[in-house]
Amino acid sequence: MPEDCIFCKIAKKEIPTEIVFEDEDFIAFKDVKPKAPIHVILIPKMHIGPHFSVSEEHGELLGKMMIAAAEIARIVGVDRSGYRLVMNSGPDSGMEIDHLHMHILGGGQLGPIA
Repeated sequence: MPEDCIFCKIAKKEIPTEIVFEDEDFIAFKDVKPKAPIHVILIPKMHIGPHFSVSEEHGELLGKMMIAAAEIARIVGVDRSGYRLVMNSGPDSGMEIDHLHMHILGGGQLGPIA
Protein backbone atom coordinates (compact mmCIF):
# COMPACT_ATOMS: atom_id res chain seq x y z
CA MET A 1 0.00 0.00 0.00
CA PRO A 2 1.39 3.38 -0.91
CA GLU A 3 1.89 5.48 2.23
CA ASP A 4 0.20 8.53 0.71
CA CYS A 5 -2.94 6.77 -0.63
CA ILE A 6 -5.88 8.77 0.73
CA PHE A 7 -8.32 5.92 0.06
CA CYS A 8 -6.18 3.49 2.09
CA LYS A 9 -6.21 6.02 4.92
CA ILE A 10 -10.00 6.29 4.68
CA ALA A 11 -10.29 2.48 4.70
CA LYS A 12 -8.19 2.38 7.89
CA LYS A 13 -10.36 5.20 9.32
CA GLU A 14 -7.34 7.46 9.69
CA ILE A 15 -9.30 10.14 7.82
CA PRO A 16 -12.88 10.80 8.90
CA THR A 17 -15.60 10.57 6.26
CA GLU A 18 -19.35 10.01 6.04
CA ILE A 19 -19.56 6.24 5.66
CA VAL A 20 -22.58 4.90 3.78
CA PHE A 21 -21.67 1.20 3.71
CA GLU A 22 -18.98 -1.07 5.08
CA ASP A 23 -18.28 -4.78 5.10
CA GLU A 24 -15.14 -6.89 5.42
CA ASP A 25 -13.92 -6.07 1.89
CA PHE A 26 -15.23 -2.57 1.12
CA ILE A 27 -16.03 0.83 2.48
CA ALA A 28 -18.27 3.38 0.75
CA PHE A 29 -18.55 7.06 1.59
CA LYS A 30 -20.05 10.28 0.29
CA ASP A 31 -17.88 12.13 -2.21
CA VAL A 32 -16.62 15.48 -0.90
CA LYS A 33 -17.06 17.04 -4.36
CA PRO A 34 -20.31 15.43 -5.57
CA LYS A 35 -21.12 15.39 -9.28
CA ALA A 36 -24.77 14.38 -8.65
CA PRO A 37 -27.28 14.73 -5.80
CA ILE A 38 -26.20 11.24 -4.67
CA HIS A 39 -22.50 10.56 -5.15
CA VAL A 40 -20.93 7.69 -3.23
CA ILE A 41 -17.43 6.27 -3.71
CA LEU A 42 -16.96 2.54 -3.17
CA ILE A 43 -13.42 1.29 -2.53
CA PRO A 44 -11.89 -2.05 -1.66
CA LYS A 45 -10.15 -1.92 1.71
CA MET A 46 -7.18 -3.70 0.13
CA HIS A 47 -5.09 -1.41 -2.04
CA ILE A 48 -5.49 -2.22 -5.71
CA GLY A 49 -4.25 0.17 -8.36
CA PRO A 50 -6.34 1.45 -11.29
CA HIS A 51 -8.65 -0.93 -13.15
CA PHE A 52 -6.00 -1.65 -15.78
CA SER A 53 -3.92 -3.29 -13.04
CA VAL A 54 -6.51 -5.91 -12.02
CA SER A 55 -6.02 -9.56 -12.89
CA GLU A 56 -7.85 -12.86 -12.54
CA GLU A 57 -6.88 -12.99 -8.88
CA HIS A 58 -9.18 -9.98 -8.31
CA GLY A 59 -12.17 -11.58 -10.05
CA GLU A 60 -14.06 -12.59 -6.92
CA LEU A 61 -13.48 -9.20 -5.29
CA LEU A 62 -14.71 -7.37 -8.41
CA GLY A 63 -17.88 -9.47 -8.42
CA LYS A 64 -18.44 -8.61 -4.76
CA MET A 65 -17.88 -4.95 -5.65
CA MET A 66 -20.79 -5.03 -8.10
CA ILE A 67 -23.02 -6.64 -5.47
CA ALA A 68 -21.96 -4.02 -2.90
CA ALA A 69 -22.78 -1.25 -5.40
CA ALA A 70 -26.32 -2.62 -5.77
CA GLU A 71 -26.71 -2.70 -1.97
CA ILE A 72 -25.45 0.88 -1.69
CA ALA A 73 -27.97 1.98 -4.34
CA ARG A 74 -30.70 0.46 -2.14
CA ILE A 75 -29.31 2.13 0.99
CA VAL A 76 -29.24 5.61 -0.58
CA GLY A 77 -32.62 5.10 -2.26
CA VAL A 78 -31.75 5.16 -5.96
CA ASP A 79 -32.15 1.47 -6.73
CA ARG A 80 -35.56 1.98 -8.38
CA SER A 81 -35.15 5.47 -9.86
CA GLY A 82 -31.82 4.66 -11.48
CA TYR A 83 -28.14 5.25 -10.94
CA ARG A 84 -24.84 5.22 -12.79
CA LEU A 85 -21.73 3.23 -11.92
CA VAL A 86 -18.47 4.82 -13.06
CA MET A 87 -14.99 3.37 -12.79
CA ASN A 88 -12.20 5.54 -14.19
CA SER A 89 -8.78 4.15 -14.98
CA GLY A 90 -5.68 6.19 -15.68
CA PRO A 91 -4.96 9.90 -16.08
CA ASP A 92 -6.90 10.46 -19.33
CA SER A 93 -10.08 9.27 -17.61
CA GLY A 94 -9.85 11.95 -14.94
CA MET A 95 -8.82 9.46 -12.25
CA GLU A 96 -7.33 11.41 -9.36
CA ILE A 97 -6.47 8.65 -6.86
CA ASP A 98 -4.64 5.49 -7.95
CA HIS A 99 -6.75 3.14 -5.86
CA LEU A 100 -9.47 1.11 -7.55
CA HIS A 101 -12.83 2.74 -6.89
CA MET A 102 -16.32 3.05 -8.24
CA HIS A 103 -18.59 6.10 -8.25
CA ILE A 104 -22.29 5.50 -7.61
CA LEU A 105 -24.24 8.49 -8.97
CA GLY A 106 -27.95 9.16 -8.83
CA GLY A 107 -30.66 11.16 -7.17
CA GLY A 108 -31.87 12.95 -10.31
CA GLN A 109 -31.75 12.93 -14.08
CA LEU A 110 -28.13 12.37 -15.14
CA GLY A 111 -26.81 13.80 -18.37
CA PRO A 112 -25.63 11.69 -21.28
CA ILE A 113 -22.23 10.07 -21.27
CA ALA A 114 -19.95 11.46 -23.98
